[in-house]
Amino acid sequence: MSTTAPIRDRGADRRPASVPARLPGLVRLGAARTAYEVRGFARERDAVVFVFLYPVVMLAIFATVFGSDEEVLAGSGVMFPQYFLPGMVATGVMLSSFQALATAVAVERDDGTLKRLRATPLPAAAYFLGKTGQVLITSALQTAVLLVVAALVFDVPMPDDAGRWWTFLWVALLGTAAGAVCGVAFSALPRSGRSVSAVVTPVVLVLQFISGVFFRFDQLPTWMQQVAGVFPLKWLAQGMRSVFLPDEAAALEPSGSWQHGLTAAVLAAWLVAGLVVGVRTFRWRRRDDG
Repeated sequence: MSTTAPIRDRGADRRPASVPARLPGLVRLGAARTAYEVRGFARERDAVVFVFLYPVVMLAIFATVFGSDEEVLAGSGVMFPQYFLPGMVATGVMLSSFQALATAVAVERDDGTLKRLRATPLPAAAYFLGKTGQVLITSALQTAVLLVVAALVFDVPMPDDAGRWWTFLWVALLGTAAGAVCGVAFSALPRSGRSVSAVVTPVVLVLQFISGVFFRFDQLPTWMQQVAGVFPLKWLAQGMRSVFLPDEAAALEPSGSWQHGLTAAVLAAWLVAGLVVGVRTFRWRRRDDG
């Protein structure tokens, strides 16, 4: 008795070739990377404490030294805590953007994190979006803490009209963006992760001293004002003064006005310059790694 073998459909043995899974869109990857960067930043407790408390502590020091009930200029109605608050907001933005990214990217390059990351399917744009998102979130939280302390502890009046808050928003966003891209570009300068603090910290301190953060800008030597005018921190601090000080306080500026147009132009110029330099100089490997 003969048996017939079951007829097999040859097409059933054909299996589709393996297709690599598609990555999520750039927006989703950027959001996921932002969440990762924020969690990583939150684990660095010493950095969190420094970034969040430094502007608050400096405001408290200057308010105590100069007197919280003393006027910056007799008859101006502007007390020292109110005058120094804009500078502390500006320096907080610089710490969260320029200093934080210049340090973090240089360390990640030195310890091989960037090299390993480059070998993954993650697009480079998603990495930078994650860094930018982390800077924006950190800067916003830090500024919020500083404003709450200034209002509740030192009785600094907050703006009461939408126009001033709009100025605050565009100055903060433009300043944060410029600081972030300049920080990434500057990260190529330190030769190793161990030397990054020695390279970045002096730059930040010098800019703070010449940009009207710790002193009245109009009382600085003229040559120092001119040097500070080249860099973004001076314009970021001046833009913030236009938000938190009365219109009459514009007379304390060397130009006698807030110069919003020039502030936007200088910050935008540094944003573009940082992007150009960053694209040309950014490296995923250490100098000695090819």
